[in-house]
Amino acid sequence: IGKKPIRHEISRKLDSCLIIIKTGSLDSNRVCGNVAKYIKKVVVIGKYKTHYGTSLRKIVKRIEISQHVKYTCSCGKTKMKRQAVGICHCSSCMKMVAGGAWTYTTTSALTVKSAIRRLKEFKDW
Repeated sequence: IGKKPIRHEISRKLDSCLIIIKTGSLDSNRVCGNVAKYIKKVVVIGKYKTHYGTSLRKIVKRIEISQHVKYTCSCGKTKMKRQAVGICHCSSCMKMVAGGAWTYTTTSALTVKSAIRRLKEFKDW
């Protein structure tokens, strides 16, 4: 008779983190139902919660995002995906490419490619 209906309150929306608090009803100083139930939608580093410090979690976030992203293959499709450490595989043309541990190419490979391109242009000149 004295029960209030359960209501949902959206407390705040942080960057990609939605917290919904489910408030239960009160019946003669006794709590009925779920008082605080949290539903969180977290980013890729949400599994670390507050452990390891902010700067380390930011580094891990950058690495894990580059690790799970799909790259553009030489066939023109965005199907190149990391298969193992240093190996990327295109599911469209079945080509395998060796690259960096977490990325498609390394920074040293990019400098070598640009040096080769520059030498070829100088030779043609």
